[in-house]
Order: sequence, then structure tokens, then C-alpha cells
Amino acid sequence: MTQLTIQLVKPGKGHTITYHGELLRADDECVLVLAHWERPRLDLGYVVFEPGDEFYEYYYTRRWFNIFAIRAPGGPLKGWYCNVTRPAEIEGSTITSEDLELDLFVAPDRTTMLRLDLDEFEARGFAAAEPDTHAAALAALDELEQMARSATPPFAHR
Repeated sequence: MTQLTIQLVKPGKGHTITYHGELLRADDECVLVLAHWERPRLDLGYVVFEPGDEFYEYYYTRRWFNIFAIRAPGGPLKGWYCNVTRPAEIEGSTITSEDLELDLFVAPDRTTMLRLDLDEFEARGFAAAEPDTHAAALAALDELEQMARSATPPFAHR
């Protein structure tokens, strides 16, 4: 089993979250990692992360998002948490993903989708400073919703 280090860079919040996961699959465009929630219980109101929850994390090198399929330990799907990001950078055993503050939560039945943190995204000022990034991020959010609606993998797995 190959261990990877994941760095979720959050410039808008001035920090980086670093943790480890197990490589499950990789190709030129996508890396799938299994990581476990090791922090205290976190209730977001629409989903609860518990210690031991399994995060199947899809990192893309050419797409502006990552997708986390979240399951209770050995149990049911809790939903998909999607981060709009710059394309992932993979160097050796490290994956670096820069969060653009825009998120999407998709419920297990794929009928409920919540666009999250739009205010934080707009506060980053991409529209004026980096219009191409702003456009790519909004297009990524639309693409994620379309993938979920049409059950495109990884949204096909329940």
C-alpha cells in the first residue's frame, strides 16, 4: 500500500491542512485516495463527519475540482463533498490541491445539492484579479452538478 500526503491549501483562510491517505488507483488524469476522518465530530448541518469516516478522494490533474465520497466506517454513503480547486499537483507521494472556497455537497440520493461558500469565493476577488480563474471555478461547479444529476462516476456509486 502506498501512503500519500495530501495538502489542502486554503489561501483564503491562510493555512494548509495536511494529512495522509492510501493510494487506491491512479492514472494521468485522476488519483483516488482513501483517507479517514481523524478529527473530532463535525456537524455541518447537512452532513456529520465522525471519527473513522472513510473519504474516497478523487483528485484531478486537468479538472478544477476534487470529489470526496464520504462513508460511515464500512457503512452507508453519507454524500459527496466537492471542492472547487485549481487542478491538483502531484509530485512524488504528495498531492497538493488549492481550495478556491467554492464547494458543493451532494446528498446520497443526488436530488439535494447545496452550493456552499459562494460569499467566501466572491470575497477572494477572482472576478477582478483573475477572471479566467473565476470563470473556470464557476464552470467547475456547474460541471459537478451535471455529473451528479446524470450519475457520472464517481456519483454513480452509492
